[in-house]
Amino acid sequence: MKRISLRSSSKHRCVSSVEAFQDGLQQVWSRQDMQYSHQVDDELMRFFEYCRGYVEGVENNRTALLEVEKFKHGMEMEAVRRRMAERLGLPHHRLTPDLVEAAFFLCSYELSIKSLHSPWCFLFDENDAKVLEYKSDLKQFWKRSHGHVISSLSSCPLFHHVFRTLDKAGRPRRSTEASPEPASILVGHAETLLPLLSLLGLYKDQTSPTADNYHSQHGRSFRTSLIVPYAANLLFVLYDCQRGPRLQMLINESPVRFPGLMEDAPLYRDVRAMYRHLLDGCDFHRECEGRTGGRGPNTEL
Repeated sequence: MKRISLRSSSKHRCVSSVEAFQDGLQQVWSRQDMQYSHQVDDELMRFFEYCRGYVEGVENNRTALLEVEKFKHGMEMEAVRRRMAERLGLPHHRLTPDLVEAAFFLCSYELSIKSLHSPWCFLFDENDAKVLEYKSDLKQFWKRSHGHVISSLSSCPLFHHVFRTLDKAGRPRRSTEASPEPASILVGHAETLLPLLSLLGLYKDQTSPTADNYHSQHGRSFRTSLIVPYAANLLFVLYDCQRGPRLQMLINESPVRFPGLMEDAPLYRDVRAMYRHLLDGCDFHRECEGRTGGRGPNTEL
């Protein structure tokens, strides 16, 4: 009997993804061979809504995204705006930075979802696309990632859940007859994944992206279009080996090494030792100053 534990956020698209995943499993294994449970858990999968330090310090703080606002009105975005106005035959003052970005989103969504070379894409060249990509990365860096420490610390509940699950799976079974721990599948959002990846120390460049260093950031590792594309995923695989369990991490189906460790699948105890400061700390209530209270529902997609 294959046991699978599924958790998701309450958002309809996440629940639908769980249902589609279950349907896919039934095409591989018969229902009699599977036992799975689904639990909606927003405190785990939408932890950022419950972290007062994040909500007040970043999400509702206008100064938290100051670098994004500076770049939005800087010379690189101004050049994109003028070129787009010329292509449309419009006075450049008729196009705001928000309209430029909206056109770029229409281009990228139609290309990625429908595989169409949208007419909106003719308004941009490759250099324009790089500027607008950078603007999007700036926002995610300063809102969800390394820009503010609380953004990554807000994912402490998810971090501890992952390691508790791995700890249980790595314990020796009392007999070969004992059932292994169920596979754990969590379905959330890019906003769920980015803080956790940041907490794990991934995609942290030597120099943080700012409004003023665009031209020196072309080689950056922090590119959200590659880190959290559609159907982005993070997978931990625990191997039962002679010297002890080994852990491999895959991001979007590609192996990624843990920062500071030189093996693709290091000993699990070495991974735990590297994150000992978080395993012994990373207290959600202390970092976030308690849960948020009396706040209306978050409408961000």
